[in-house]
Order: sequence, then structure tokens, then C-alpha cells
Amino acid sequence: MRTEFQTITDALSGHIIGKPQQLKLAVTCLLAKGHLLIEDLPGMGKTTLSHALANVFGLSYSRIQFTSDLLPADMLGVNVFDQQQHEFRFHPGPVFNELILADEINRASPKTQSALLEAMEENQVSVDGTTYPLPSPFFVIATQNPGYQSGTYPLPESQLDRFLMRISLGYPSREAEKAMLQQQGGREQGPLAEKIDPRSLLRYQQQVNDVHCSEAVLEYVLNLVNQSREQSGYPQPLSPRASRALLNAAKAWAFIHDRDYIVPEDVQAIFAAVAEHRLRGTHHDSIEENTLSKRLLNSVDPLAA
Repeated sequence: MRTEFQTITDALSGHIIGKPQQLKLAVTCLLAKGHLLIEDLPGMGKTTLSHALANVFGLSYSRIQFTSDLLPADMLGVNVFDQQQHEFRFHPGPVFNELILADEINRASPKTQSALLEAMEENQVSVDGTTYPLPSPFFVIATQNPGYQSGTYPLPESQLDRFLMRISLGYPSREAEKAMLQQQGGREQGPLAEKIDPRSLLRYQQQVNDVHCSEAVLEYVLNLVNQSREQSGYPQPLSPRASRALLNAAKAWAFIHDRDYIVPEDVQAIFAAVAEHRLRGTHHDSIEENTLSKRLLNSVDPLAA
């Protein structure tokens, strides 16, 4: 693993104990210019992880608490009439930060959820007919509670597809939870120090784009995607956006492991995080098992590419 990213994951491990795989996936998602969905029960460290990522990458941070009465203007901003200047002035909302935590996104109404779509896809928002660019880098981390909990609205498939990855932290091991409880106050003291500045992050994201993908690995990705479309048992077959997400995430995974080329194991390492929420759509009850993505991986031979 590249030294700078090993330093980042080590620092994050001080706040999120015993979850090295999920931390590596979260860093990979950011390097791939993607957005991250964390689905888990309350109290698992979803908010802690998002704040820690903002700190280690030196990103401006805003937390938006999604509730049933949250309006799109509460996120995006609003035009207010300036009586001295006799004109309307735009007051930007909290979405104009580099890292946004959309906390409990599935507790807001579908109208408010959909207000994030333009921001996530095009890095801009439109208010009263005027388009405003968002900062770069721009990264959305959304958390959601399981759909069987009260007061939740399922995310539509179109919005699920905007998230490059979905992860679940899950319960910590007994040893990890003991280490957490032994820390003063239940967590590390003070915020994490910046490890990589935003300018360096943008440079790394560009280098990820230059990671080489051979014809054989590209065929492997296409075989996985086509298998989901041709075989029954997958509620939502993988879209072209999903195939692009698989390729970008695999490039980022290879990059943090200090390689400038992709191997099939890179695709396999990120596959469940990228594909499971797309394959299931809103038809899922479990937040732990990646059964559909595992079945799809097992049905495609990487050597056949």
C-alpha cells in the first residue's frame, strides 16, 4: 500500500477501530471521485467516519441532518432580497462545501432527496433558474438507516446509482469495542490532523485516471455487467454507469496499492461495495450480506476474459 494512504488509514483506524477494509474502501471511493453511501444501524460510527475523512483530507465539511420537514432550499440555498441594493442575492446553503454529510438521507421526503441529484452528478446546483458551481473536490457521504426502521423513505434506484459505493460498518469485534471504550470519552481526543491537502487530492484523482486497464480486465468487467443483465435473479441489472463505476473504483484500489495497472483482484475487491446496492435497488432487507454480488462474481471466470 502506498505510504501516504497507509498513513491515512492508520489515522482513521484511531477513530473507527477494527474496520480496515471499510476504511480502505472509503478512501478508494474518494480517490475515484465518487460518492459514498453508508447504510447501518444507529450508533455504528457513520458520522464519525465522515468527519474523520474531512479532517485527514483537509476538506471543508458540512453536516445536513435529513428530516421529514427538510426542504431543498435548506440544502441548496435561497435568494434573499437586499433592500439596500434593491436586488436579490443568493445565500448559499451547506451543500457548498467540499465534503457533505447527508445524515439519515432516507428520513427526508423524496423531493428533498432528489435535490441532491444534480449536485452529485454534475457538481453544480440550480436555484431559481441560475446555476452555481460547487467546489472541487466535491464528495457526498450519505448515511441511512435500514429500510425496516420507522420513518424512512426508500431511496429511488436513480439516486442509489449515483453512489459509487455502499458500505456497512457493522458491529465491532469484542476486542475493537473494548479498545474503543478504553479511549477517553469513547473516542480519540481532538480532531484528526490533515494528512493530504485538497490540492494533492485532486492530483491523486488525476493520477487514478491514468491507471492502465488491459483488454482482458476490461472484458472481465463487461462480462460481469452483462451477466447481471442476461441472467434472472437480479432485481436491477447493472447499468452503464455501474460499469464505469467498477472501472474507476478498481483503478483507485490499484493506485492505493501502488500499482499503475489493474488486475482482476482489484475488481473483485471493490465489486460488492460498488454493485450490491445497484443489483438490489430498493428490494433489500439485509445490510450485512452481499449475496447478489457474491453470486455474480462466482458466476464469471476472470480467466475467461
